[in-house]
Amino acid sequence: MPNFKEVLEEIHSVQLAQSVTVNPLDVVRRKYLDLIHQKTGRNVIAYYSGWLQKPGVADVTINDKDKQAFMVTMHRMVRSKGLDLLLHTPGGDLAATESIIDYLNSMFQGDIRTIIPQISMSGGTMLAMCGKEIIMGKQSNLGPIDPQMGGVACQAVLDEFEEAKEDIKKNPHSAILWQPIIGKYNPTFLTACKQAIEWSKLIAGKTLSFNMCKGDPNRVAEVLRTFSDHSTQKSHARHISAQECKDAGLSVIDMEADNELQDLILTTHHAFMHTLNHSAAVKIVENHCGVAYFENVNIDQATKRA
Repeated sequence: MPNFKEVLEEIHSVQLAQSVTVNPLDVVRRKYLDLIHQKTGRNVIAYYSGWLQKPGVADVTINDKDKQAFMVTMHRMVRSKGLDLLLHTPGGDLAATESIIDYLNSMFQGDIRTIIPQISMSGGTMLAMCGKEIIMGKQSNLGPIDPQMGGVACQAVLDEFEEAKEDIKKNPHSAILWQPIIGKYNPTFLTACKQAIEWSKLIAGKTLSFNMCKGDPNRVAEVLRTFSDHSTQKSHARHISAQECKDAGLSVIDMEADNELQDLILTTHHAFMHTLNHSAAVKIVENHCGVAYFENVNIDQATKRA
C-alpha cells in the first residue's frame, strides 16, 4: 500500500489523467475508503478534523452540526452490516458528543468498531469508547476526557481553589497572595467546573456500560479512573498509547495484527490528511459509498457534496 508521499503522487497522477471536473483528492480518498469496506464487509465512515492543519478555525471541533453530517453519510446504509468508524479529532462540545454517541448506538445497536489511525482526543476519545472494540496501532493515541473551561482543566481549577482554602486557613496572611488568582473566577465558575466533570464521567460511563464494558462496572470504573483523573494524566493534551488503553481496561485490537487492514487504514488516513492539507476543508465526514459532508474554511454554510 502507498505511504504518505506515494499517496500524494497518486493524487497528482489522477489529476493529470482525469478531467478538470474530477477532484483527484476525492477520487483517491474514496478509493481507499471503499477498499476498507471490501476488506471488512462492514459499513465505513471516516470522521476527520483539520485542527492540525488549520488551528483556531471554526468547526474543527465536535459540534451539533456533526449530527447532520452523520445523518447524511448514514442514509441508506444496511445497518445490519455494522459500522467501522475512523476517528481523527481533537474533541469538542460535550452535549454534541453525547448526542452523536447516542445516535450512533441507536442506529447500529452497538455493532460499532472505532479505528484510530493517529489521534482522537477528549470528546473524540468518548466517541472511540462507543464501539465494542477499538483498533489502534503503535502510532495511535487517545486522550484524557477531563473537561476544560476556557482552556483550563476543570479539576485543576477545583484543586487550586481547595489549595487556596487550606493555605489561607493555615496562614490568613496568604489571602492577599491568593486574591488575584481566585478573583478571576466568577461566582458560578466553580459549580460549572464540578458539573462538567460529573457530566463527562456520566457520558463515558454510560457509553462504556452500553457496549464495551457491558455488565462489568468495575472495569468501567477503572477506565474512568484512568481517563478522567486529571491528577493521573497531568494534562488534557496527554497522548495515551494503545498499551495504556489496554491496561486501563479498554478492548483494543492491535492494528498490526492484520497487515492488509493496517495498510488500508493508514493509506486512507494519508489520503484524508492530504485533502485537509491541500483544500479548504476543515472537517470531512465521508462513507465508503462516496457520500460526504464537508465543512470548509471561510464559508459560513457547510457545503455538502456527494
